[in-house]
Amino acid sequence: MIEKNYQPADIERRMSQIWEDSGAFKAGRPERTDAAPFTIVIPPPNVTGSLHMGHALNNTLQDILCRFERMRGRDVLWQPGTDHAGIATQMVVERQLMERQEPGRRDMGRAKFLERVWKWKAESGGTIVNQLKRLGASCDWSRERFTMDEGLSRAVVKVFVELHRQGLIYKDKRLVNWDPKLLTAISDLEVQQVEVKGSLWYLRYPIEGRSFSPEDPKSFIVVATTRPETMLGDTAVAVHPDDERYTDLVGQHVILPLVGRKIPIVADDYSDPEKGSGAVKVTPAHDFNDFEIGRRHGLPQISVLDQEGCLNLVGNEDYLRGLPEGAAEFAEEFHHIERFAARKKIVTRLDEFGFLERIEPNTHMVPHGDRSGVVIEPYLTDQWYVDAKTLAQPAMAAVRSGETTFVPKNWEKTYFEWMENIQPWCISRQLWWGHQIPAWYGPDGKVFVAETEEEAVGNALGYYAEQEVITPEQGREMALDPAKREGFITRDEDVLDTWFSSALWPFSTLGWPDDTVEVKRYYPTSTLVTGFDIIFFWVARMMMMGLHFTKQAPFSTVYIHRLVLDEKGSKMSKSKGNVIDPLGVIDEYGADALRFALTREAAQGHNIRLSPHLVETNRNFATKFWNACRFAEMNECAKADIFDPKGAKETLNRWIAHETSRATREVTEAIQGYRFNDAAGAIYRFVWNVFCDWYLELAKPVLMGEEGATKTETRAMIAWTRDEILKLLHPFMPFITEELWAVTAKRDGLLVLEAWPRKATALSGEELASMALAGPNGEIIPPVIAALDADDFSDPAAEAEIGWVVDLVTAMRSVKAEMNIPPSTLTPLVIVTTSGETRDRAQRWNDTIKRLARLSDISFADTAPEGAVQLLVRGEVVALPLKGVIDLAAERARLEKELGKADADIKRVDAKLANEKFVANAPEELVEEEKEKLEAARERRAKILDALERLKKAS
Repeated sequence: MIEKNYQPADIERRMSQIWEDSGAFKAGRPERTDAAPFTIVIPPPNVTGSLHMGHALNNTLQDILCRFERMRGRDVLWQPGTDHAGIATQMVVERQLMERQEPGRRDMGRAKFLERVWKWKAESGGTIVNQLKRLGASCDWSRERFTMDEGLSRAVVKVFVELHRQGLIYKDKRLVNWDPKLLTAISDLEVQQVEVKGSLWYLRYPIEGRSFSPEDPKSFIVVATTRPETMLGDTAVAVHPDDERYTDLVGQHVILPLVGRKIPIVADDYSDPEKGSGAVKVTPAHDFNDFEIGRRHGLPQISVLDQEGCLNLVGNEDYLRGLPEGAAEFAEEFHHIERFAARKKIVTRLDEFGFLERIEPNTHMVPHGDRSGVVIEPYLTDQWYVDAKTLAQPAMAAVRSGETTFVPKNWEKTYFEWMENIQPWCISRQLWWGHQIPAWYGPDGKVFVAETEEEAVGNALGYYAEQEVITPEQGREMALDPAKREGFITRDEDVLDTWFSSALWPFSTLGWPDDTVEVKRYYPTSTLVTGFDIIFFWVARMMMMGLHFTKQAPFSTVYIHRLVLDEKGSKMSKSKGNVIDPLGVIDEYGADALRFALTREAAQGHNIRLSPHLVETNRNFATKFWNACRFAEMNECAKADIFDPKGAKETLNRWIAHETSRATREVTEAIQGYRFNDAAGAIYRFVWNVFCDWYLELAKPVLMGEEGATKTETRAMIAWTRDEILKLLHPFMPFITEELWAVTAKRDGLLVLEAWPRKATALSGEELASMALAGPNGEIIPPVIAALDADDFSDPAAEAEIGWVVDLVTAMRSVKAEMNIPPSTLTPLVIVTTSGETRDRAQRWNDTIKRLARLSDISFADTAPEGAVQLLVRGEVVALPLKGVIDLAAERARLEKELGKADADIKRVDAKLANEKFVANAPEELVEEEKEKLEAARERRAKILDALERLKKAS
């Protein structure tokens, strides 16, 4: 029996346990050994993470696909797992040590510290996994993986070693994003651009050979900078080749203020003649653009900061090389001063010597570490790199050939733009938590890359014996006794970027490099669902690694979703105080309501605006359906042992079968096309409008009437339709549907494993081919898909009759609302020039139409009476006499006033969107909001014009 009140918390707790105990989500179920596989790998959340709205959206969409394909008979593997999150996890444990006043990681040493991290992971890590279960994620939790587990670690080492042997991993000195607080290189994704109100300093650089005077503009070049402290590392001044102001100076030199270094004036397209003075200082070791300028012109790279962001001048050979006498004193005075303190001191000194021309306020973006919160420095350092340019070629070819497709397709352009301009991928991090790089260094710095230390030792012994650095006897002793090779080779202390291990995720989680059954069956995966912000960091790298090591693209489809914003269209952030906690929403409204709210808004290419009210609306939808099921139960609408909807006799019942068939087709095709909002919208309309508002309403007289064949059939049809709804709604709202499936009838199994309703159109040949499974001898095993034997309950005659009733009542309600007629007012209806068939329908449904449309009478006439509003319902005219019901003149005046407001709104928003500066500079979400306002105003205007036209004809 269905409980009186819908209580999602109780349902969700019980259903989660039932699913887990039954093993419903497990891949490779015995009854599906011949079924076509469907695989999704979860974007592994950080082991330190907790559920946020981005996770909620991403995992809801994945779950919809997995539940849908599972019900369609596929052997579904949704592979779960978590990422070790190098920096985040190390910070969590270090903070814990500090709070407990225990020794820090450097005091306890690497081995002890890593023990503590593993202990933390066992006790507190992976909280997000349980939170995903609360959301209803139907992953195969028995296969959960972790990027630092033994199997994945072995895959990481093998990939590193293989790529190094192939020359695709190498060590190089390049600029990286450096965090002076965490003392490590970080990825672009870990850098936040923060708008800062700073300054722009204009500096005078004396031209060599000319007597410098602040009053003589010909004696110097002015350059502008936001980072004066880096000028100590300048190695050139760049001007645009076409800038006539500096044509004669190209090839000459300036003398670097305070330092005395002679640096060239070079011509480079990077310099913008329209900005500032048109001349820019070039500091190749402290700016990514300058680094490229330096490479083009063969400039020296002089780093003047240390790892902690302090000036590093004393003993800095690159800095001191070729400087005039007295430069050493300056170096000693400024050495080891923190960068921002050094900035003030250098600006003061520049001003004292006349080198500072002026200072202007300047608001600009400054990179900050997203975890440390400090300003990030471009830092020149030795790191390990992957030759991403070489690996990118097959990855681009796979998308161009259609082996992998992006949805929406416009994201392919973004993918190609980045891949075609890809830079070497920095994969080393100066951390302790992570996959330690499998490289060892000999006494002379020679690198030995190997899968194990024993292999590295063997390679080193062979090399140094050949070089006669050690004797064969020493080599044999060290090979036999590890103690005797202590210090002979030392391992690289750095670890790999977490994106390196997650790039292998689609195949490493299945047991690669071993030739496992799982790799053969579930790889390549079917669909990847992810956010646009990690197309570069994760999607592209999985493509590169998958194609290189398996010769297959790791997934056939990449579905890209957008952001979840607040109700005003702003990004959620703690500083704004507009973060919506999904767990709090689940506690208040239930997981199903949150899932359905997100899905209904998940239109391709659009951000989602979420508010508690939106979730509440979808909770109301769940309550409405719950109550409809209770209504059916109280009216003894039970699942019949034998019932064929095709055999229904009653027009109303044949109509709902027709509508069910249509809804099944719409929902199925929308999910297959990754139009999640369309799929959710179709089932929402069917449940709320068709089933609850119309079918049950129209069926009430039958249910309240005498027993008989009509009532028996209607009860069975209501129960059948309810069950079809439960199936269609299950991928979106799994908890409530599983509960209602269990309590509305005696069932043989769980809804999660029930067959998907069969849609009226068969699968295409392309769909069949994509789901076919190759057998052990190369034969093709046809997919076991329930949708192949499609049932079609289409009934045009039933739809024509009931559809006419629905459209007529809807039209009456709509025009009354437009004309401001109170709902309690009964009005007459005149049906004009009707066919005999329509007259019969009107008579059959007379009482129902009058009751639902609030009509006093229904009559027929050859022409519409005077003072009546005329409407077209399915090609035939109906008239609503308004004379004596409303004041037509007053109503016209009201509508004209509303029209004026709509016109003013359209004009205002039109002007704003026509302003190129606004469109170019306003946040994307604000521009989108204005476009939505314009569309709404235009729709409102069209409705008002329709109403005015009706009034005009009625006058």
